Amino acid sequence: MNQNTQGRYLLLATAFLFSTGGAAIKACQLNSWQVAGFRSGVAALALWLLLPEARKSWTWRMVPVSFTYAATLILFVFATKNTTSANAIFLQATGPLYLLFAAPILLREPARGGDFLMAGWLVFGMSLFYFDSTKVSSLAPHPAFGNALAALSGLTWAGTLLGVRWLSKVQGGNLAPVVLGNAITFLITLPMALPVDRLSMSDTLVILYLGIIQIGLSYVLMSRAVRHVEALAASLILLVEPALNPVWTWVAHHESPSPQAMAGGAIILLGVLVHTAWQAPETSKIP
Repeated sequence: MNQNTQGRYLLLATAFLFSTGGAAIKACQLNSWQVAGFRSGVAALALWLLLPEARKSWTWRMVPVSFTYAATLILFVFATKNTTSANAIFLQATGPLYLLFAAPILLREPARGGDFLMAGWLVFGMSLFYFDSTKVSSLAPHPAFGNALAALSGLTWAGTLLGVRWLSKVQGGNLAPVVLGNAITFLITLPMALPVDRLSMSDTLVILYLGIIQIGLSYVLMSRAVRHVEALAASLILLVEPALNPVWTWVAHHESPSPQAMAGGAIILLGVLVHTAWQAPETSKIP
């Protein structure tokens, strides 16, 4: 198995872990500032202590990438707390559409014909989410506000993927930007997160899971993968996350996506799997 193919499978595993975030965030009774800050604090500490490579190659180039990543972390938590998991994750998943135009200019990685076909397929799948109005519920108290934040997180997520790929080219891939991004998130949110009136055992366990597994382990896998896979291809594979995210939320909280959302998720998942399986590895190797 060559490095490009191995990287693609690592990205699929990353997407699976990412996809559990929506259900876990909704399971936590802490507010959005607290969930965003505490999970990132745990993630930053775990990566710093357990992975020596996360303490290497700290340079000024990390700063803009880390701030963009921090914005994505915060926006996604707020979006998930305010709208449905399906809407939050699929609106964030507009990132590849930005990369289709930005990656050739900023990274000199030309898009292929299959990528444009895939982008059109994604637009079709995502468009189904706009034919259904989200009703206010205990799990989605402010859907319009959450949808707007989720759409904005799509732009910051595209910037994060571009930045990570750029760093892997100019200084080699490592987890330092992930540590710094989570640390920045923790510091930004801490003033709004305190004081904590009550921290239950279940909330503590959710925060530990989100920090150590859903963020920490996910980015360990992602950092290994993106150095061998182009930014656009990586973002397309990671769209397995939005296909699975609503499933876990339905299992855990009985938050049922609309038929349109389910159809959109199925379309996107099918497209990603076909694109990943049939994309010729030899045409996308990275030296």
